[in-house]
Amino acid sequence: MSQNPIVDYRTTPAEYHHITLSFDGEVATLALNINEDAGLRPGYKLKLNSYDLGVDIELHDALQRIRFEHPEVKAVVVTSLRDRIFCSGANIFMLGLSSHGWKVNFCKFTNETRNGIEDSSQHSGLKFVAALNGACAGGGYELALACDDIVLVDDRSSSVSLPEVPLLGVLPGTGGLTRVTDKRHVRHDLADIFCTSVEGARGQKAVDWRLVDAIAKPAQFPQVVRERAEKLAAGSTRPGAGAQGVALTPLQRTVEADKLTYTHVTVEIDRAKRQATFTVKAPTGAQPTDTAAIVAAGAQWYPLAMARDLDDAILHMRTNELDIGTWVLKTAGAAAAVLASDATLLAHRDHWFVNETIGMLRRTLARLDVSSRSLFTLIEAGSCFAGTLAELAFCADRTYIQVLPDTPEQQPALQLNDFNFGFYPMVNGQSRLARRFYEEAGPMEAVRAAAGRALDGDTAAELGLVTAALDDIDWADEIRLELEQRAAMSPDALTGLEANLRFAQQENMLTRIFGRLTAWQNWIFQRPNAVGDKGALKVYGKGDKAQFDMNRV
Repeated sequence: MSQNPIVDYRTTPAEYHHITLSFDGEVATLALNINEDAGLRPGYKLKLNSYDLGVDIELHDALQRIRFEHPEVKAVVVTSLRDRIFCSGANIFMLGLSSHGWKVNFCKFTNETRNGIEDSSQHSGLKFVAALNGACAGGGYELALACDDIVLVDDRSSSVSLPEVPLLGVLPGTGGLTRVTDKRHVRHDLADIFCTSVEGARGQKAVDWRLVDAIAKPAQFPQVVRERAEKLAAGSTRPGAGAQGVALTPLQRTVEADKLTYTHVTVEIDRAKRQATFTVKAPTGAQPTDTAAIVAAGAQWYPLAMARDLDDAILHMRTNELDIGTWVLKTAGAAAAVLASDATLLAHRDHWFVNETIGMLRRTLARLDVSSRSLFTLIEAGSCFAGTLAELAFCADRTYIQVLPDTPEQQPALQLNDFNFGFYPMVNGQSRLARRFYEEAGPMEAVRAAAGRALDGDTAAELGLVTAALDDIDWADEIRLELEQRAAMSPDALTGLEANLRFAQQENMLTRIFGRLTAWQNWIFQRPNAVGDKGALKVYGKGDKAQFDMNRV
């Protein structure tokens, strides 16, 4: 499938084709009503409430709207407006037409969106009920699994299923296998039966096997769903009625042939070197320091505006620039301004809007960790790698800092604060510094003691915070050689290398989804048994029987 035209992740509810949002006090309803003729690419119809990347872009935006624009909402009901069908999962014909890279990027964004549901439940008190009013299969059930509570209509026909293995020769690729075991605690032999059957489970069996939390007859279904949503809302930490929401105004972006320009982020592309340079800017001018002024600033408040810029830049580059394999991360501006912004975040972190902004920063930085690009951070004169922006140094595969012995007043520095010690955990739950030092007490105590000081290159290197401190005489040549070496290596091998080294110590459900499930799915997506001329994914719906190479590898 062609990667042109450019995929744009920006949307608004007025532009939705597939999702309807409604609000009733503390409970919002996010309803799927997927327009089968509004696929993101030509060549397939989104039948049976099946989805493609365009649907997930709307889902991601809808979640953002609820988080920021509707603080009165404490629980979200995810359901369908279609009769007897919740969601049949990712559109099979879309997958059959797609390139390998498209499938992988689609699955990664879908994973991140579902992970974001759980992130909001854990950190923001926004709870989710999956109201399965009809058949729920594949990726539709994976969406339900991301919710806190699953209610299935008991109409003698509606079921939950993960039929990918027997039907398509692939895996439930957006967390299904892992959430069934790690989150739902479905016994592994029952999970084996469930994941190798097309029909799935319905009624009391689905409850007994822990695949859903409750069932309800059609006449009682709306009432049961509402009661369960209200019960979850009662335990939420969201502010509820009376809180003023913040409108997510359209994101301003200029796209040129080799450059993206946002308010707080620029991306410059060097196609000959297959390299992109991301520059994140510090805030400028007076910034609000009390919650009333912060809410009044709304989407233009620096921490949120910068996070939205960076998030969109990451998504744009991941989807639309597949051959730009190295991302160079830089910052520009006054470190003091970044630290002052962080101080405001810290002082008001219990305010719902500030907390949601911290969540947006957390999820955006986590996108970098799981992006299959080489990340090199350069700390140069004029940089502001402090606090929140210092995380860009610690997420990188390598970080280099410039040493200016002849102009100490221009010496670039690295500065730590509370935000580097757990406010922005990676998907494995670790801070990037804890990952860097394997949680060893000595190095962690040393860097904690250094927090609050501007650390020059030699000090940062001594503490182990950078890969190397390079004299300005050698800087340009050394960096050029390192980047040229990286660009000459196999992109496939680098993707595997980076994923393993970035998550080297601590595992959890999300790292298993990204590192185990997704890695295997990516391999399966290239095998003839799935995508060959007679592969199951290719012949689905055509009346032909899949032909498998029966060798086990």
